[in-house]
Amino acid sequence: MASPEVSPQMAFARFVRRAIDDAREERGWTVSDLASHTGVGRSTVFRWLAGDWQDYPELAKVRGFCAALDLPVTAAFRALGLPDSGPVPRRRGDEGPVEADVRVILQRLADPAVPAEEKHHIRDLLRYLARRPVRRAG
Repeated sequence: MASPEVSPQMAFARFVRRAIDDAREERGWTVSDLASHTGVGRSTVFRWLAGDWQDYPELAKVRGFCAALDLPVTAAFRALGLPDSGPVPRRRGDEGPVEADVRVILQRLADPAVPAEEKHHIRDLLRYLARRPVRRAG
């Protein structure tokens, strides 16, 4: 019998749990210490641990969490089911129109100045487009 697919919430919760356990063991940090060092609030950390989110965590917070704990952000993105890295560095002349659009979208999602409601709309539209059936010509 096939095992059910692990949700991004469950996978990210496991990632966060391992990070917290490692920080406690290696640095003696409590969740409060972790929150102050990473810039991610305690309530957010607990929501991540519980898998209690529907919209993806703010990428800037995920990056700050990983940076403070010396964790590769690619591991967090992988747990979330996102591409392993941000936009691939390219020379400007090498970037196609699709890559440019995706880069702008990722920047808006990571930008702390963009309101949460706007990020929610962007994610909703992306989910809609990802599930939309492909219509073939002819």
